[in-house]
Amino acid sequence: MNNWLTALGATLALVACDAGAANAGPSDAQIADIVVTANQVDIDAGKLAEARTQSKDVKAFAQRMVMDHGGVNQSAVELVRKLQVTPEPNDTSKSLQKGGDANLAALKKLSGAAFDKAYIDHEVTYHQAVLDALDQTLIPSAQNAELKALLVKVRPAFVAHREHAKHLQASLGKVGS
Repeated sequence: MNNWLTALGATLALVACDAGAANAGPSDAQIADIVVTANQVDIDAGKLAEARTQSKDVKAFAQRMVMDHGGVNQSAVELVRKLQVTPEPNDTSKSLQKGGDANLAALKKLSGAAFDKAYIDHEVTYHQAVLDALDQTLIPSAQNAELKALLVKVRPAFVAHREHAKHLQASLGKVGS
């Protein structure tokens, strides 16, 4: 399971490197692709968890991830259409997708309590990484006021998701003890 942690670390480094080019940061088109990819990665993991978990709490969390991240993606897609911006694939979005694919592959090898723990552990780490990227790169780099406003608007949901995942993480740890 450490492969996804490595991929996540590499993704965060890419976000920082993207921002390092004359402190320009990613363009709005690149930010749009990063946002859509990051949300889709979590939707895909949530759908897998919905199908695999036997825990009603983990299932409810996974359903919330699919619903909330689907909503964010819908808002992002509507905004880029309105702004006539085409999301631009970039190293960060490609790395996010690669990490998401690695996470799914690793999760598919697990079942039961091991699956639940791995899924929730990933959710805690993933949401923290997304928050770090939002705060350090994506929000400061967004040039379009509406895009920046959307990023600021969805940030509290990512905080709530991370805290919910931490709560589940603690309860799963007690069950497995």
